Amino acid sequence: NAQPSDRDFDENLRQAFQQETQLLFANIVREDRPVLELLDADYTFVNERLARHYGLRDVRGSYMRRVSLPADSPRRGVLGQGSILTVTSVGDRTSPVMRGAWVMENLLGAPVPRPPPGVEADLKPEESAKASTVRERLERHRTSPSCAACHQIMDPIGFSLENFDLVGRWRDHDGESPVDTSGKLSDGTPLSSPQALRAALLA
Repeated sequence: NAQPSDRDFDENLRQAFQQETQLLFANIVREDRPVLELLDADYTFVNERLARHYGLRDVRGSYMRRVSLPADSPRRGVLGQGSILTVTSVGDRTSPVMRGAWVMENLLGAPVPRPPPGVEADLKPEESAKASTVRERLERHRTSPSCAACHQIMDPIGFSLENFDLVGRWRDHDGESPVDTSGKLSDGTPLSSPQALRAALLA
């Protein structure tokens, strides 16, 4: 189980995350819906706790219920769900690499190689370094040719999800810096948001 060091994360939120994903999948199977609805469902399942976490209004009570999502909602499909966003983070921060690798392996069926032996993959901020955001630390990490080959494929996918923090809350800043979600897929498709990533995957 994921154990993020975030004071807003508790067992009630964990259970709501799990139930949201299970209910979406079960609904698609039960209603014989297209499998692509996993990426672009115009609805999700929330209770009051989860709705408040997502910034959705007018949901009261502890029971999970289906709610509609607008066409431009970043919450549509599994890429906007707290369960996926939390298990693809590390204890105290997001992980664009883990999120990018998860999309590649689970949605695109493309295996991701392990890092070469001896490569420092922790990305802890250095006290003397100017790089403060996860993106800045990753870009410094990618200057190594042995790292760049895989990261240039995974990282843009993960960066497009950086508006979601380590437990899936929406944010516009990483610390004091504005979140930078820009990037390109390996085929040149520009990415700038969860919505853009979803559209690229559907295409």
